[in-house]
Amino acid sequence: MNTIKLNFTSINQITYILSILLIPICVHAQNDIIPFNSDNWQIFSGKLEEHLGRQSLSGSAMLKDVEFEDGIIEFDIAVTGQRSYPGIRFRAQSRANAENIYIRPHIIGVSQDALQYTPIFNNEACWQLYNGDGFTTGIDMPENEWVHVKIEVSGSQARVYIGNTKNPTLKIEYLKHGKSKGGIALISPANGSAHFSNFKINSTAKLNFNPPLKEETPPGMITDWEISQPFKYSKIDLEKNPIQQGLTDIKWQKVNCEESGLVNISRNIQRRGREPDFIFARTFLESDKTEIKELKFGYSDYIVIFLNGELLFSGSSPYQGRGTAFLGIIGLYDAVMLPLKKGQNELLLIVGETFGGWGFMCQDGKAVYQDRNLKKLWETERVFTTSESVLYDPKREVLYVTNFDQFNMGNPRAQQFISKVSLDGEIEDLKWVDSLNNPLGITIHNDRLFVTERKAIAEIDLDKGEVIKRYPIPGSVFLNDIAIDDSGKIYITDSRKNVIWRYSDGAAEEWLTGDEVIDPNVLYVQGDILFFGNSGDQSLKSVNLLDKSIKTIAKFETGFIDGFRIDNNGNYLVSLWRGKLFRVTPQGEVTKILDTTTPGYYSADFEYIKEKKMLIIPTFFGNTLTAYGIK
Repeated sequence: MNTIKLNFTSINQITYILSILLIPICVHAQNDIIPFNSDNWQIFSGKLEEHLGRQSLSGSAMLKDVEFEDGIIEFDIAVTGQRSYPGIRFRAQSRANAENIYIRPHIIGVSQDALQYTPIFNNEACWQLYNGDGFTTGIDMPENEWVHVKIEVSGSQARVYIGNTKNPTLKIEYLKHGKSKGGIALISPANGSAHFSNFKINSTAKLNFNPPLKEETPPGMITDWEISQPFKYSKIDLEKNPIQQGLTDIKWQKVNCEESGLVNISRNIQRRGREPDFIFARTFLESDKTEIKELKFGYSDYIVIFLNGELLFSGSSPYQGRGTAFLGIIGLYDAVMLPLKKGQNELLLIVGETFGGWGFMCQDGKAVYQDRNLKKLWETERVFTTSESVLYDPKREVLYVTNFDQFNMGNPRAQQFISKVSLDGEIEDLKWVDSLNNPLGITIHNDRLFVTERKAIAEIDLDKGEVIKRYPIPGSVFLNDIAIDDSGKIYITDSRKNVIWRYSDGAAEEWLTGDEVIDPNVLYVQGDILFFGNSGDQSLKSVNLLDKSIKTIAKFETGFIDGFRIDNNGNYLVSLWRGKLFRVTPQGEVTKILDTTTPGYYSADFEYIKEKKMLIIPTFFGNTLTAYGIK
């Protein structure tokens, strides 16, 4: 077995400053600029100097006599573009625990993590454990100019604004220390790569935050774990389980998983010194038979996996461990097959840390969440070419499926098609209508089938299975879904142009645009109301066809809102493209009824047949249809 290659990257400046950060004990409300002087600040590593025409701080300092909970923090920052991590610690609860927002000037404009939020637990800046939506984003800001930074904090949420922008640059739905309070410190190297000025706080501001979306644990996440005390690298053998190496003094403690399934070890254990630390983690898996089960897992920075005492896997994923650009961000990127025996099985991990976040997560790779009122009826063979949209034809009692062919978008040599499928999942005609240009949404009106193509609408004779006419939409970019009202007006979403088009009397117009229409997708008409999924703000919305008044019905997690139907009880069925289906009441209460994201089964623009209480889902890259009975 290969020896683990250790990365002895020194603890960065963020952790160093926090190790000497003293906790303020007084509550102080301030809305005026707080000068950088000894009466207001304790400077640790830096100096006060004139910079770009202002008094400024170069380096790191703690604000005295402030215990910040909710409110607004503002300051200006000027950076040179040199590699550094200037930012702010707030709600610092102790010398080793704080919220942390910082900028990476050397990758501004080129990377989606130039602005980053990460919590600090027990002196560990956990940026490898928290990445993506709610944690990182790209920014553009000039060098050697003052740029305004505003941070709004309320409860467990925060918003970050870079520059004089109306919309937040980064939305933080869940501050990982929860609702807390504590000190404030500005952090930067004292080398002139960043300067701060015009600092002020307002702890009395009244802020309006929407309630955060409920965090849900993905299906199949293993959440019942115990971990040991830490062991130094030089004290354990990473090729042996505890019994094999004679460790008899392990002290097991139960740990709590985060909603994502992540076990952040730094919440429970504080590292000391530069030598890497390792812990053992264990759980017990029950199986009613002998079977092979896929285990997906993520870790930072090292892992060894044992099942029933036998070594199965050893891996390393530290910062720059797989190349100079490798960050070691945690995720469910690896998998191993577990040979489970009938009964109880012990899953044992050894997890090590050097720098940037200490944690792990494990998941049953085939787990699906399915509401008890859903029953799988059938699944077709894998014969489609990116099955995107399915529609029921009640007159002929068949299903039509658009084959979008995701891998040949815009390829003039590739011809896409529509398939005809029976209600029991038999393929009646795979290429019922051929020679289409990336067909997506479909609908029936006056016994004709209308289909969106790249820049046009195709009208199809349902009896002959032939395209009889095309209606071009000049100026369109990415036509997606389609709906037709009772008067015959056609509505089409243009997802990449942020437009809902209307085609009427031989002409197309950009009927609905603006801030309420960002990345629109699914459409559905009921009377004078047009429902649409607005993926730009993760909202299901309705627009009145008479006066264009818009209402937001429900909010969802980040993702493409791809399907919509109304069930027999007047509730809305809504799908997110990556594999989730929800039931939504007209009042906006959202309940998940299907989740196939773990095995990677997508849920594109589905169909619901009321009279048969039947749900048919196209699986997109899965190239199948799956049917469910639904109560």
